[in-house]
This record gives sequence, C-alpha cells and structure tokens, in this order.
Amino acid sequence: MTHTEPQPVTYPMFRAHPLDPPAELGRWREESPVRPMVFADGHLGWLAISHAAVRAVLADPRFSTRVELLHPPVGQRMSQMVRRQMPGFFLREDPPEHTRFRKLLTGQFTVRRMKQLEPRIEKITGDRLDAMETAGAPADLVRDFALPIPSLVICELLGVPYADHERFQRDSSALLNLESTPERTREALDGLIGYLGELVVRKQSEPGDDLISGLVAGGGLTVPEITGAAVLLLIAGHETTANMLALGTYTLLRHPDQLHALRDDPALIDGTVEELLRYLSIVHLGPVRAALEDLELEGQVIRAGENVALSLGAANRDPHRFAAPDALDITRDAVGHVSFGHGIHQCLGQQLARIEMRIGYPALFRRFPGLHLAIPAEDVPLRSNMAIYGVHELPVTW
Repeated sequence: MTHTEPQPVTYPMFRAHPLDPPAELGRWREESPVRPMVFADGHLGWLAISHAAVRAVLADPRFSTRVELLHPPVGQRMSQMVRRQMPGFFLREDPPEHTRFRKLLTGQFTVRRMKQLEPRIEKITGDRLDAMETAGAPADLVRDFALPIPSLVICELLGVPYADHERFQRDSSALLNLESTPERTREALDGLIGYLGELVVRKQSEPGDDLISGLVAGGGLTVPEITGAAVLLLIAGHETTANMLALGTYTLLRHPDQLHALRDDPALIDGTVEELLRYLSIVHLGPVRAALEDLELEGQVIRAGENVALSLGAANRDPHRFAAPDALDITRDAVGHVSFGHGIHQCLGQQLARIEMRIGYPALFRRFPGLHLAIPAEDVPLRSNMAIYGVHELPVTW
C-alpha cells in the first residue's frame, strides 16, 4: 500500500454549527495530527490539530513566538498586527525577554491577589444586574453584562479610567476584526499606544494603587515597554472574558439540561467554567509558532523557519484526550484543556478570568431564573469575523 502525504490545507473558518469548530478539523485530526498548511501570505507551514501535538509545540522552547518570524494563518491584514514590533508586547517575545516581563507581572496575578478581588468583582456584577433589572427586558447581554464586568475589573486593576472604555473597546475590536483594513488596524493600534502611553507618563507624577503605577515605580521598564504591556493586558483582560461570559450564557441556554444541573447543584460551577472553556475555545485562530531549528513533531519533519498554527478548538475536542468531546458535560473533568495555552506563555490572567466566570454565570441565572433568548438562536450574530470568537450581541429577556 502506498503511503500518501496529507495535502496542504488552508485554515478552515466555516462552522456548520455555531458552537462546534469547523468540521474539517476533526476529519483532518484523524488522518494526521500535524499536516501541511498554506498561510494567508503564501507561507507553506503546518497545522497542529491533536491535543498532544498542540501541547508539545506550546511546551517546546525550540518554537518561537517572536513577531518577525510569524506568518498570519488567515487574513492578510493580520500581518499588520503580527509583524509590528512593539516594546513590552511580551506575548511576542521569547526568553530571556519574555522571562523579564513575566517575572515583573506574575506577582500582580497570583491566586491570592485574585482572590482578594472577589468582593469587588461580586459588587461590579451585582451593579450590572441591578442596572439590567431596572431598565427591564429585553436586554443585550453583551452590552449590559458580559462586556462591562471584565472591562471594569481590568480598568481598576490596571488603573485605566473606565470613563474611556468606549474608546479602547472600539480600538480593541478593530484590532481583533479580521476584516479591518490595514489602515484601520494601524490607526487602532496607534490609538491604544498613544492613549496608554499618556496614562503611563501621568502615573509617573500621579501614581495610584494599580498595576501600571506599580510597574512605573518598580523601575526596570521603559515607558514604551510599560505601554506595550498595558496594551496587551487591556485587550486580553476584557475581550476574552467578555466573550466567554456571553457565549457561555448562549451555550447554557442552548443546553437546558446542563443549565438545570448547574441550578440544582451550584457546586458544579467550577466544572462548568472549565467545561465551557474547553467546549468553546474562543481563541479559535492560532496561536502560531515558528521553528527555530529542524525538528520532528508527531512524525513530521518541521524545518527551521516554518510556522505551525495551533488549533486550540481541535485540541480541546480531541477524543484521544476527552471522552465524547463534542458533548457539553459540566460534570466531566475538563482539566488539561488548552484554552489558556500551555507552557511559559500560558495566560497570565487565567485565574482572574475564572473568577469572573464563577461569579458571573450563577449571579445572572439567580437574578433572572427565567432568562431566555429574545430572538431565535440561529439569529444571534456570531463573531466569526473576529480573532476572538463569541457573539456580537445576545438579545435576552426574562
């Protein structure tokens, strides 16, 4: 029998069902955990689809995340973000630069520090629910609940005035929109850098009890470096959790048996959060890594310079790691999912995101036990045109 090599593919985007990854990923994973892929700019690299392959790449220091080595998996305009050098954007740095930033920031995101924020997050959540109840049904859960909560929390943590939230949310959205023109992408990034750069300078003379002030006072980082780190934390700190709160609510409303189980046993909330993270995999485009040397991955030879795009969604739905992976089961042990990444670049704010979800979902369903969609489920506008998956709006009533 002649062995045939997998044919190069392009990154699939079409979803037959809004809560499932593109069907091709599952078929390809069974054929080969790593297969050739054509990137948006024509680069011939690889797509890692299995749980084992994705974790292996994320844990291997022979793969780089340096910006100048990466190619966009989809959308040529993503290269504007991918290729741009920005001091302090430590997500796109390798050790020892990455280690330097990570050490300075890790103390700000310890489990103990995050636990101390819980009363404040509960208060913010309660205030948003009060406002929703006062305004009355129907409501847009994204605008009225899912987006304001993480935005308020990350603003307080960083020391960013929430009064400016419309400005930075507009620019964040433009950066994550796969359909943004190169000009709009550049304008949005320049806007965030300018806005946060001015704030960092102001903190030098008017410090507060916040993360940016702490980085300024600590020394060791330049103003551009602190600004770049702040841009990354501000975008990541509200976009990801906001979409998990909204899309997670949409998912539970579409799985009433799971929602009833959670209502009957509030102790299931920790498992619910982990299962929703696994099941939804909202970071659905990448990440991407570049091989620093020739190496072997799941039987495939990866040459130095070749990029590997990682499908977190396919990894989290791998039947070799999770039984019945396409079923939502809040009672399963979903530990080991890669929604927050793995290895040295694992999400710095993952505990904060978990706390916001552990507080947010139960509070919402306690306050509005009759919560349901105000429009047909298939009419909910999904963020398939964004680098972070979710819903643009979630009309609900009660």
